Amino acid sequence: MADMPLWEVFIRNQNGLHHKHVGSLHAADEKMALQNARDVYTRRKEGVSIWVVESCHIHASDPQDKAAWFEPADDKIYRHPTFYDLPDEVKNI
Repeated sequence: MADMPLWEVFIRNQNGLHHKHVGSLHAADEKMALQNARDVYTRRKEGVSIWVVESCHIHASDPQDKAAWFEPADDKIYRHPTFYDLPDEVKNI
């Protein structure tokens, strides 16, 4: 298994919602990764879509650099959703 790449798995539970990271697995290629993800993460028919991404293609910020990445948004209060009223019939945003 060590020679097979690591894949990150994302599942969308229903149409209109976003994909959520559900875990990781090793697989030789994307086809095998999709099949394994289906078998491991959707055993109870949860999900309408599966994404697999080879882990080496994911680039992330360092948690120690949180201030540099996220504090500039604090002075832009218009970006916070507290100013908007949503109708009751809106279920997923």
